Amino acid sequence: MRRSDSGAALTPEQAAAADGGSKAMMPVRDGRPFLHYVLSALADAHVQEICIVVAPDADDIRRHFYSELTLQRLRIAFAIQQEPRGTADAVLAAKGIVGDSRFLVLNADNYYPVDAYRQLANIDGCALPGFDREALVRLGNIDPERIRKFALLKVSPDGFLEEIVEKPDDATFRAMGEHALVSMNLWAFTPVIFDACSRVKPSARGELELPDAVRIAMKEFKEPFRVLPFAAPVIDLGTRSDVASVVSFLRTVHPVL
Repeated sequence: MRRSDSGAALTPEQAAAADGGSKAMMPVRDGRPFLHYVLSALADAHVQEICIVVAPDADDIRRHFYSELTLQRLRIAFAIQQEPRGTADAVLAAKGIVGDSRFLVLNADNYYPVDAYRQLANIDGCALPGFDREALVRLGNIDPERIRKFALLKVSPDGFLEEIVEKPDDATFRAMGEHALVSMNLWAFTPVIFDACSRVKPSARGELELPDAVRIAMKEFKEPFRVLPFAAPVIDLGTRSDVASVVSFLRTVHPVL
């Protein structure tokens, strides 16, 4: 979020968070950072054990949660990702804390529906929500042009993932239809994903990508991924210009951690 956007009116505190590249700690209302809202939604879904993956120099974030807050509903631990090598590497960084448990993985700069967390937490095995493309645009803050850059999901008739179609070309995008299911990087994993993450090779942009680990889990370990369809918004804090819509969407939400 460091990239300048002359059309985005930010408070000094929001601008400081954007300049520092800390989207999740962007103040939304009354000084409460965006991450509070994300974590409170997890607590609403009765997900109480939290592991936050951070960079080695994220002392401010650790101090905020360990020293500046009294947690009522959550227990928070931190895992260190030594270098920004990609999302699969970030998941591997959490292995020592997660252990043999089934767990959820999510982006800290997306506000997901509580019901998506709840359903993922209450089924067995690996799974992900597939969000209706038209509903994401109509109900949330992701515009039609940006939605074209998200991965689409090919799903079997019995509801299991067949293929992740990343950045589909125009023909594929049209063919999959207005209500194609979109991956918003929310996952439920069993520990098999750690073995898959350890086998991922760098992508064209030099990162270890979590969707590649999912493909390895499906192909090499024969791990099925159930897709849960949702017609619901995901609020994305991807750019400075998203801040106003995020603040508006969360204006009636009162996070309790």
